[in-house]
Amino acid sequence: MRAIEVCRTSVLGGHKDKCDNCGHLEISYNSCRNRHCPKCQTLRKERWIEARGEDLLPIQYFHVVFTIPSELNHLVSMNRKVMYDLLFRSVSETLIELANDQKHLGARIGATGILHTWGQNLMDHPHIHCIVTGGGLSSDGGRWVSCRKGFFIPVRVMSALFRGKLLDLLKKCFTSDTLVFPGSVSHIKQPGDFEVFRKQLYQKKWVVYCKPPFGGPKGVLQYLGRYTHRIAISNNRILANRDGNVSFLWRDYADDNRKKTMTLKADEFIRRFLLHVLPGRYVRIRHFGLLANRSRRDNIAVCRKIIGGKTVTKENAKQETWQEQLLRICGIDVTACPVCQKGRMFRIALLHPFRCNSPPVLWI
Repeated sequence: MRAIEVCRTSVLGGHKDKCDNCGHLEISYNSCRNRHCPKCQTLRKERWIEARGEDLLPIQYFHVVFTIPSELNHLVSMNRKVMYDLLFRSVSETLIELANDQKHLGARIGATGILHTWGQNLMDHPHIHCIVTGGGLSSDGGRWVSCRKGFFIPVRVMSALFRGKLLDLLKKCFTSDTLVFPGSVSHIKQPGDFEVFRKQLYQKKWVVYCKPPFGGPKGVLQYLGRYTHRIAISNNRILANRDGNVSFLWRDYADDNRKKTMTLKADEFIRRFLLHVLPGRYVRIRHFGLLANRSRRDNIAVCRKIIGGKTVTKENAKQETWQEQLLRICGIDVTACPVCQKGRMFRIALLHPFRCNSPPVLWI
């Protein structure tokens, strides 16, 4: 939270630039670079998308979403790393196992999973978005097996297997004392109570949603830009911050997906936001099957050889500065003068981070 508070302020220091044409002076403060900061993800997101663009194949891709019942939310919040790992493992095993089954596809697919932990109202809602290849390599690796047009695997089959796998893994974690039960989950700490709780979850609704295939590789990249590096809420959804209250836009899925305004006390808004801060170094974007990091390059090369498609190569082999990358990827030129639009901004001073109660020191 401290990192977000001081992001792009004098506390972190910065630099002073001057236009070589009109003499305009501009002070820019450093970013916190925290992955949970809504203001610090743009370039990182674009770099990631550019890298993933090299792996795209000329095939259909599907968007599959796996969610868990709300009854598990409190247990997840008290055991985040363990439960997130169980969620990822259950999702990956479900997709790979069903795709390998001759009843459905009979092929080795590739998938990218993205963990989201929030709903539109910022409350707990752990789920995983998956981008899945619409087909895969045959068991002998010699041919490409395509899905039927517009159809992947029945969602009911995915839901049932996903539920079984996660609840089975949950039981193993309880047996090995991996889970903790403080506060709101203390009532299921005893083995008998936990088993009753776990068995009741078999009767709950486990939603798996498979959206229609993307409109080609370009559609996949557009999707990636919306989902990969988002954290809880973006600045453009926040409408007002006054008198100790925060108002923001949200979609009420229970009311025909209508846009509404929600107003919360500032401390409640902050509390909800902090629910979605991930454990340190936790990886929230993972790749499975053909796209697994260990063998992705070789697998993609084999797929392209079989089904065709151009090999994507980077045009810029030289080491780029972040300013050059921002211009090439996003079309934003931070070296152009914002006033005259003709001159170039050049650095004339560094502003050291603001410490203690003394003002920042300007180094020329």
